Amino acid sequence: MGWMKEAIAATKRNDPAARTTLEIVLTYPGFHALFWHRLSHFLYRKHLYLLARINSQFWRFITGIEIHPGAKIGRGVFIDHGMGVVIGETAEVGDYVTLFHGVTLGGTGKDTGKRHPTVKKGALIAAHAQILGPVVIGENSKIGASSVVLQDIPDNATAVGAPAKVVRLNGKKVTHD
Repeated sequence: MGWMKEAIAATKRNDPAARTTLEIVLTYPGFHALFWHRLSHFLYRKHLYLLARINSQFWRFITGIEIHPGAKIGRGVFIDHGMGVVIGETAEVGDYVTLFHGVTLGGTGKDTGKRHPTVKKGALIAAHAQILGPVVIGENSKIGASSVVLQDIPDNATAVGAPAKVVRLNGKKVTHD
């Protein structure tokens, strides 16, 4: 249950409105979705796909956050508000990632096998950003609100726009010709 302590700590660290552990456990949909995803993922790994999907769809209905049971989610992940978040089957979300409402970690429909994004440790994906396909979002990178990411983003970068372009890398401005 160490992951649960980390999820609570991540919520307190990222949300100044989070007052108590009890409040987080009882009222935060991102916490609920991540908590119940652990059960869905366990069932999925045991090839109990229907039970895994039933559990995930029930919690999708309750929280507004859809996490496919096959998705791999790290420790200390924080989903703020969460409504409309979609995380696809082959997505991988690293430790201490922050996702805001409306984020999609989805596929393009053109790929097979690994067809959803990998978001590495410490990344922040702002509201309504769409990360599509088997792309990699680098460690400690930031994706701006409503951006559409269709290609890999390096570590320590900030990317914005549709399609997303890197505008900062290692703290320095990047210019595009």
